[in-house]
Amino acid sequence: MAKPGYGKRSAPDQQARTRHDFALLPTRERYVAGFVDHLPDGAAMSVKTLAKQLPLYGQQAISTALTALSVAGHLRRVRCAVVGAGDETRWVFRTFWARTARDNEWWNTYLATEKAALAAAPAPEASVPGRQPPPWAPAEELLPPPAPEGPRTKQTPEPTAVPHQRTPAHAPDDKPAPPAPGTVPAPPWASEAGRSPAYLALARLGRDDHRLTLSADDCAALEPQAAQWLARGVSVDYLISALTAGLPAKVDSPLGFVRRRLTDKIPPRLTTENTQPTTPAPTRRLLMECTGCGRPGRPEALPDGLCRPCRATHPGSVEEENSPHPAEIADVKAHMNNLRDLLKPV
Repeated sequence: MAKPGYGKRSAPDQQARTRHDFALLPTRERYVAGFVDHLPDGAAMSVKTLAKQLPLYGQQAISTALTALSVAGHLRRVRCAVVGAGDETRWVFRTFWARTARDNEWWNTYLATEKAALAAAPAPEASVPGRQPPPWAPAEELLPPPAPEGPRTKQTPEPTAVPHQRTPAHAPDDKPAPPAPGTVPAPPWASEAGRSPAYLALARLGRDDHRLTLSADDCAALEPQAAQWLARGVSVDYLISALTAGLPAKVDSPLGFVRRRLTDKIPPRLTTENTQPTTPAPTRRLLMECTGCGRPGRPEALPDGLCRPCRATHPGSVEEENSPHPAEIADVKAHMNNLRDLLKPV
């Protein structure tokens, strides 16, 4: 299997598999096509990997066979731009495979749709702290961890273990660890799970700057004013920085000081049209690759999945079919020689 985000992808709307598939192809291409057709999605499609699995042919023969399958309409190689964290952008390489041969118009239409871009994008990876996905794991196996559920009763059977499935570092069924001897367990009302972001932002003021230490009652009293800030589109970090910027050397009453700043420095309310992002959301781009040399380009610029130099050297491609017949070239040369003889002075 290929790394997550790479490998084989099956094209839609294919006919059912029969024993007469690829019957019109030569022996080598039929052999390679039958092997690739039975590979699962996410399987490695590099020439070196296929040559290791097919002992009858070497890497050069496999490369030539894949080029012939591209000309026959069974294969297209693409690269898709996937936006990562921040401004990071990486390219995901996929090989689309169709058991049913498709013409260039069908491939160009399909690769221009968002459905093909979604198929070329990698599946979401499991977010396990401190663990990276193994390089051999296919994209289909990288599923997000299940949502935590309530504690199971004794009558509930335990789930069956699934191979190659990663579980979170702390399973939802694990019981909480008992408190250490000599410690007092925290009461249930001490949890901050039910607190609003405005309350938690006010509670963080004393940790960021001891001059603005607020009690629990102070945070509850100022919570409505802080919630008005967040309702106007500002973030929690912006609220904290606005309240802690330019503090005097000593604050006698943190409650009155924070209340005054919440009133005087409240940000303006933005209109609906101004809240839209200035930059449009990045769109997923699909670039087809030449099956022969890997040169990227638009689907319509690579008929049969080949660039112009590769089409000129491959027999049976569009470039070869549109080229004039050798007999026609000889006739044209003979006609031009006859015209030159007629123009010669007597």
